Amino acid sequence: MLRVDWLAAMVERHKAGEPVGVYSVCSAHPTVLEAAIVQAAADGGFVLIEATSNQVDQFGGYTGMRPNDFRDLVVGIADAQGFARDRVVLGGDHLGPNRWQRESAEVAMGHAETLIAAYVAAGYRKIHLDCSMRCADDPAVLSDEVVAERSARLLAVAEKTARHAGVDAPVYVIGTEVPVPGGAHETLDRLTPTPADAARATLAAHRSAFAAVGHDDVWPRVMALVVQPGVEFDHLQVIDYERAATADLRTVLDDEEHLVFEAHSTDYQRPQQLAELVDDHWAVLKVGPGLTFAMREALFALAMIETELVPRPSRSNLIEVIERRMLAEPRYWQDYYEGDPVAQRTARRYSYSDRLRYYWADEEVDAARRTLLANLDRVGIPLPLISQFLPMQYERIRAGLLDHDAQALVVDRVRDALRPYAAACRADNPGGDPR
Repeated sequence: MLRVDWLAAMVERHKAGEPVGVYSVCSAHPTVLEAAIVQAAADGGFVLIEATSNQVDQFGGYTGMRPNDFRDLVVGIADAQGFARDRVVLGGDHLGPNRWQRESAEVAMGHAETLIAAYVAAGYRKIHLDCSMRCADDPAVLSDEVVAERSARLLAVAEKTARHAGVDAPVYVIGTEVPVPGGAHETLDRLTPTPADAARATLAAHRSAFAAVGHDDVWPRVMALVVQPGVEFDHLQVIDYERAATADLRTVLDDEEHLVFEAHSTDYQRPQQLAELVDDHWAVLKVGPGLTFAMREALFALAMIETELVPRPSRSNLIEVIERRMLAEPRYWQDYYEGDPVAQRTARRYSYSDRLRYYWADEEVDAARRTLLANLDRVGIPLPLISQFLPMQYERIRAGLLDHDAQALVVDRVRDALRPYAAACRADNPGGDPR
């Protein structure tokens, strides 16, 4: 049986006029990955999971995983769920000099070449060439031409690696107006979408740069252009999509048979806005912090249930452990959260930017999480407490749609954050389970 090229099929359908798309799960937490795979299985489609250059690189990133390790983690979860491996599409997000911006451009690009090669050799299918960030010896603003030339340099490495490794040639995502990974660092007011002429200039610069390195033949495999549709989130607010502001921009790709837009930082957009984004040709919707935010909501709810059911000496004290570890290792949040101690504590726990996500892999935090789940499974959670703290999961349990164990509750809460994406992308294929 021929293997389906899921991304190409989606783009073909979208360019033919169907309002379809795909959401891209940008998270490395096993629970989020499990939720994404369970959701894809229910929809009857495929799952697109991307590792970012912050999470996973040739040195281990902040997760401690290299591209091979992350691939094996995802595939292992898919196997455990009985989800076919050929329905798992892996991508690499923000692959470029992002991690080495404090180095000279030449040093940073050398690291980026090794990074790209590691992702491609490990079988990642979707490669985001992101050279939009300045390095230590760069001017304050990089031109489209410089970004495109650097992207072409990485493209050449990717193509050579794919040939030597005997893996499928990747598809690529390009763009110069790329949001910061993980949401805005500063407080936002509103955003201006990318001007249509700027998007056209980006396309022209990349097409020319790819031809200059002998790879004009690759252009049909450039599947998406990252532009700013005017969506973003900061610590306390969400900037919603306003489709009237993108009327000119969304016509830019009308004559590009193989290209759609990719939208970053779509976390926390409302269902209607997600559907409008897909209709307006943002056929790839990236989501990351919004999923670990939902996971944190579920785990904090379970921690509150634990205080009602488990004697103090046996409790996980998950929330207290997280707070202690964030204070002891503040590097992931202290440059982001301002204000007095109360404001900082609130942001550490509850902000949309979810800097807490960097701490789930901490040994003490992970041990507390596992203790929490084990405690609740041991004592059993009475339904009225689930109704109190996780009402949507309560309704599904009562309807016979959801298991009663603690991990199932967390996974389903993450799926609540994914369900609007599945609906917006029309992922409910015939034969899929609409749950």
